[in-house]
Parts: sequence; C-alpha cells; structure tokens
Amino acid sequence: MNEIATGGHGSSVGLARRLWREYVRAYWGRLALAVLSMGVVAAATAASAWLMKPVVNEIFVARNPDMLLWVGGAVLATFTIKGIASYVQSALISHVGLRVVADAQNRLFAHLAQMDLAFFQANATGGLISRFTNDINTMRGAVANALVGFGKDALSLVGLVVVMFLQDLQLAIFCFVVFPIAVFPIVRLGRRMRDVTAGTQAELGQFTTLLEQTIQGIRLVKAYGMEAYETTRIQRLVERIFGLSMRSARVRAASSPIMETLGGVAVAMGIFYGGWRVIHGGMDAGAFFSFITALFLAYEPMKKIANLNASLQEGLASAERLFALLDVQPRIQDKPGAQPLVVKRGAVRLDGVSFRYGGDRLALTNVTLEAPAGQTVALVGHSGAGKSTILNLIPRFFDIEAGAVTIDGTDVRDVTMASIFQAVGLVSQEITLFDDTVRANIAYGKPGATDAEIEAAARDAGADTFVRELPEGYSTIVGEQGVKLSGGQRQRLAIARAMLKRAPILLLDEATSSLDTESERHVQAALDTLKRGRTTLVIAHRLSTVIGADIIYVIEGGRIVESGSHRELLARGGAYARLYALQFAAEPVAEPAVPAS
Repeated sequence: MNEIATGGHGSSVGLARRLWREYVRAYWGRLALAVLSMGVVAAATAASAWLMKPVVNEIFVARNPDMLLWVGGAVLATFTIKGIASYVQSALISHVGLRVVADAQNRLFAHLAQMDLAFFQANATGGLISRFTNDINTMRGAVANALVGFGKDALSLVGLVVVMFLQDLQLAIFCFVVFPIAVFPIVRLGRRMRDVTAGTQAELGQFTTLLEQTIQGIRLVKAYGMEAYETTRIQRLVERIFGLSMRSARVRAASSPIMETLGGVAVAMGIFYGGWRVIHGGMDAGAFFSFITALFLAYEPMKKIANLNASLQEGLASAERLFALLDVQPRIQDKPGAQPLVVKRGAVRLDGVSFRYGGDRLALTNVTLEAPAGQTVALVGHSGAGKSTILNLIPRFFDIEAGAVTIDGTDVRDVTMASIFQAVGLVSQEITLFDDTVRANIAYGKPGATDAEIEAAARDAGADTFVRELPEGYSTIVGEQGVKLSGGQRQRLAIARAMLKRAPILLLDEATSSLDTESERHVQAALDTLKRGRTTLVIAHRLSTVIGADIIYVIEGGRIVESGSHRELLARGGAYARLYALQFAAEPVAEPAVPAS
C-alpha cells in the first residue's frame, strides 16, 4: 500500500544519467564556467611542473642570472592564476551542489504533500525525514566530488601526464605501467561502498523514527519507568549504525594504501630509471626534475580520483533511495478532466459503500447513510466500529471499493480533490497545532486572512478571551503541538480555524472526548455556533453531546444497524438504547436539545 520500493540496484550509469538530467543539467552554464576554471587550474599545475626544467637547467646548472627574473615572475604568475581559478571553480561547484540539495528537498516535499494518507500509514516518518537530510546531503557530496574529480583532478592529471610524456616518452611509459593494476580493486571497493551506504541510510531512517517517537512520548516513557529500555533500544541502533559506518570508513580507507603503494613504486621506478639516464647522459637534469615534479604533483589528483568511485557510489546509493520515493505515485488522484466541486446545499450521502484498509477484512460493508443539507448527523458505536472510517471517506482521504460517496449528488471521485478539501472542515480529538503564533494557527488554511477575521473566528469559538490573556496575545508562540496550551484551549483554536475556513460541510471526530467537564462545556458551546447553517457529521462516545442530532446512525462491525432520532432509537430498545443505558443507567433520560438554527 504505497510502500517505497527497496532492494534491486539500478545501474550506476542509469542513476548518474537521471541525476544529471533531473537536477544537475539545469545549471550547465555555471558548470561550463567551472570546467573552464578547472582547465585553468590544470594548466597552471602542469606549468608549475614544466617550469622546473628552466629552474634547474638555466639557474642551477647554467647559473644564468638573466633567467632569475623571468622564471621567478613566471612562477608567481602561474600560482596567482591558479589561486584565482581555484576560487572560481570552488564557488561555482558549491553553488551547484547546494542548489541540487535545495531543488531535491523542494521537489521531495512537494511530492510527499500530494501523497494519500495510506502512504504515510505505510511509511515511518523518520525514514522519510532521513531522505530529506542524510540521503540528499550525501547525494550533494557525490555531485560536488564527481564534478571536481572529473573536472579539476582529471584535467590536472592529464596536464601533468602530458608534461611527463613531453619531457621523456620512455620514462613516462616505464612509470605508468603499474597504474592500470589499481583499477580492479578500486572498482570493487566502490561496489561495496554502495551496498554499505544503502544499509547505513536505512538504519539512519530507523534511528530518526525511534528518536522522534521516544521524544514525543517522553511523558509515557517516564510514567512507566522505561528510560533504561528506550536507552537500550537507541544504543543497539547506534551500534548498528556505528558498525556500518566503520565498514564504510574501512572501504574508503582501503583505496589510500593501494595508491600510496603504487605511487611509491612509480616514483621509485622514475628515480631509478631517470637517474640512471641522467648519469649516463641520456637525459638532462632539468627534464628529469620537471618529470619528477610532475609525477609528485600527479599523485594527489590520482589519489582523489581513486577515492572518487567510493564517493560516487555513496551518492548513487542515496540517489537511488530518493528516486525510489519520488517514483511512488499517490493511489488517490484527480481523474482526467475532473472539475471543481460546486457546493449548493451541502448534502452528503454514502450509498452502498464498502471499504477495506488492507488485507481481507472489510472495514465498512454496504453502508448507506445520508446527511441532509444543514442538518446534524451523529455516528455512534463502540471503538473500531467504523465511524472514523466513514468520516475519512467524505473528503476522499481514502477511495472506496464499492458504492459511492456524493456531495449534492456529485461523486467525490469525479471532482478535484482540492475543491473537496475546500468544502470540508475537520475538527478531531487529535488536534494539530504548529510551533507558530496563535494567529498563524487560526489562519492556517486561509492564507491572507485579516486580523479582524481571525479575531472574529476566535470570538465565535470562545477563544478570544484566553488568547488575549496570553503573554503576547495572538502573537504568542504555542509550541510544538500547542504544548503551551491546555487541551480545551487547543480544541477551541482548532474550532476557530474551522470557523475561519467557513466550509459548508463540517466533520467532528470526537472533538470533546479528551476534555474535562468545564472545558467540554466551553468547547461544546463553540461547536454549537460552528454547526449553524452547516451540514455536520459528528462522532462522539459521550451520547449526551449528540442527543440533539437530527439523525443518529448506530455503527457495529462496519455496518449500520440502526438510525433515527434520539427518542425514536430509545423507544426502539435496540443497540442505541443499550449504549445509552451503559452511560446513563443512573440518570433520567434527557430530552433532546432543539438544534440551533
């Protein structure tokens, strides 16, 4: 159910092409200038090695004073040009790398925002966050290293190799015989690095999930004395990540001794063979020192290129995880040609609806119910009966298997999802408040709302009085999930948010279940104001809050077993009467309140 694909490596070339096509190619102009700057750096590096020949031959051997100024000026100019070009290419590559991160994060969030609820139920939050942070930043490093490696390092190496071959062809061939041997172990190390990186990133996602769950549930952890248990879980996961990170470090470090050994062999061979030729007159000292200088300078870019495959495989492993997430498409989408929903009255109907979350068991079976325009409909029943599922189908959070969900006779699958969300207001027991101001939380869903509109909604929700008593009034930061407010205050802000939206259809899912009596009284009064003139579907365990509903549906096992008014259902003596008796056995039967008009 919308799960992200795992396993199955894409080819390195295919992943690299997609990474270039979707993220890097857009900045080809900056890259071209960066490559040009890298070419200048490479040319300057090669020139510095070439200049060793006149330094040795003209100054130290021929003792020519006229060459001091020329050679010294050439060396100064070479290093100055190299420094400027290095700065330019570094700045440009940093820009491209950071821009890739920003583009990938923007695209990934926009993609996730379009996913349906089933996707988020199937995938842990920490794993998704890990892709935003660890994977994308690792990918950025690979992009930057690859561009520098294939640019500056490769060009510098080519330039230095050209200098060596120009100085002495035989000596260059003699020294470079050993380097092809290094290709095979380095490629193998790169493959291992990609496997280790994929495992590390997956574990980091689990680590983020566990941290998030533990910190959010710290009150429960402490109440049950489970600090040691949670600490042990974290330590085990940290140790697994440590083990994988060490494997990665060992794989990365393995390329260094290979290049150190081969570099030492090449230099020793160059000194032995080149020195023998200088001693026997087959090569002048200046050419020899120029060759050895180029060989020494070539060692650093050679080592970086050797490490490049490992770094590139790390980035490709992260890119593969990113693309796997981007390739998951929401199961619920607007159908081709879908038009915006036009709400004229706000009547809601479920006609023969069947639905399952997954597996073989149906959560709803052949459910038919109607919420007439402007009336209040209550859904009651035991936990797990299917009440919340019915509410979730109206704004099309999930798609049904059979039947139809309609608003004013229009199937919700035939209209745009954005227009459905505009037509529906939701207040539930699980209040979501952002770590922002009171004003921003009320205005969420109606960008551009004026202060007067926000305060009017707060007054209607019974929130204005307590908001003005807060340290900074409507500018007070409420904290993560509204932690600085009481349950009743958070609930009234949620109601104010729904009032400001002015949606014609209102869904209330246990909006007062977790409140004390005093808070419930305030919130219930605000809800009564909110329901005026709206089609309202209410879920409540406390039957005292719904006895005034126009229609009450009793849900059992995903089916409607009874429907009618409070009086009718009590007189019938069925499932509703039993539920009522359980809650009010010692109390007289309450008369239903007259619905507010």
